[in-house]
Amino acid sequence: MIKAPRLTPGGTIGLCSPSHIAKPEEYRQIIDTFRRKGYSVREGNNLYKATYGYLASPQERAADFNQLIDDPEVELVMFGGGEGSVELLPYLDFDNMARHPKLILSYSDGTTILNAIWAKTGLETYYGQSPNMYTDLRCYDYEQFLWHMADGHVTQHVPNSPWLTQTHGTARGILTGGYTRNFALLLGSPYFSWEPDGRYLLFLEDHEQFGAVDYVSAMLANIEQSPFISTVTGLIFGHYSALPCRQLLNRLERFGKDHKIPVVYCDDFGHGSNHAILPIGHMAELDTEPCRLRYV
Repeated sequence: MIKAPRLTPGGTIGLCSPSHIAKPEEYRQIIDTFRRKGYSVREGNNLYKATYGYLASPQERAADFNQLIDDPEVELVMFGGGEGSVELLPYLDFDNMARHPKLILSYSDGTTILNAIWAKTGLETYYGQSPNMYTDLRCYDYEQFLWHMADGHVTQHVPNSPWLTQTHGTARGILTGGYTRNFALLLGSPYFSWEPDGRYLLFLEDHEQFGAVDYVSAMLANIEQSPFISTVTGLIFGHYSALPCRQLLNRLERFGKDHKIPVVYCDDFGHGSNHAILPIGHMAELDTEPCRLRYV
């Protein structure tokens, strides 16, 4: 595993947009927030382009990503969600990312790029936050940002919600996961691989505004029907709805019982109000008795 150097005081954050058209007025607020926190900001050259009307071209979006990786001053590359990040994969310079490891942080549709980078380079990437969260910055989110991006000596996950255990037990494995649909679609792709004898601790999240429980269940079924499932030691599922959804919890319980693995649900990460950061590629241990996720 490759770990990137931490974000230094006054360091430079690079912003690009693989999955949506960036709006200048919104990104001005984002950039102002980072600058108030003492950081410099570097924008991708094509950040505000709308070549196709719904997105810039894949080549333009990938060029921004590669530009920020190649920029010696950029320490953290950050981008948000939407649709279309998978289109960038053939144009990303994975070799250069391995030669110049940087912090890479995103969530939602960014799942695809984060996992592809880890699989192709061994570089630890980070799931849980996007630039738009910095238009209305919350204390828990910023603490998570500082712990993982600047401090880097995180020994265990700090919760900000109750954990609901669906199946009990302990699990140890390399953290991987993200938004459920994106992760399910990655399985079988040449941009994602796993060791058949490896052990992986899976984290997933979805939200009721994007799909009902039947949709989430279908995505889980895609994961279950992949050979990858034999390597999964446990599942942590993030925020789905304002109140716990009994149908989803029942589905997660069946997932745990069917595969004889511990499963927990929490509101700490995902498309809710809490945006914890989870390191993809890092070894971790889940224990459902104290409801604890420890990094090892």
